Amino acid sequence: MNKAIFTTAILATVFLIGSCGGNSTTSESKSISTEQSTPTANTSDYDPSRGDGKFNDSNVTAGALDVAMADQGKAIAATKCNSCHKHTDEKLVGPGWKGVTQRRTLPWIMNFITNPDQMIDKDPELQAQLELCLVRMPNQNLSDDEARSIVEFMRQNDGVK
Repeated sequence: MNKAIFTTAILATVFLIGSCGGNSTTSESKSISTEQSTPTANTSDYDPSRGDGKFNDSNVTAGALDVAMADQGKAIAATKCNSCHKHTDEKLVGPGWKGVTQRRTLPWIMNFITNPDQMIDKDPELQAQLELCLVRMPNQNLSDDEARSIVEFMRQNDGVK
């Protein structure tokens, strides 16, 4: 059954990609193809250690785990994140969260969860992850405090005390 669903999904994807092409030479189709290639072209100012956004080492720091904030982050994640992410290293729709705070800096995580579209457009590792997951992470419109709470929960999930 899973093999049939997987095969159907692959065929549908191939069909959709093939139908996006065409021999149209109108200026409208030319401008669309140019606009679609623009976001990944401007990566020269991208910092892979902090991502793209307002967060950096001066405004996101980590000390001892804030358990109350981690509890808030767990509650927020339950409504906004858990439908796509597991707390283990197992992939659901998106990658599992286990170990994310060891693999990425806190500013990078904060920038990604508050600014996913721009990060995916610029970060080669996120683009590779997108090829595996096949779904872009949606912008959940998190406030800075909500995002920080989720990061604190991620730290707790990774064993920070």
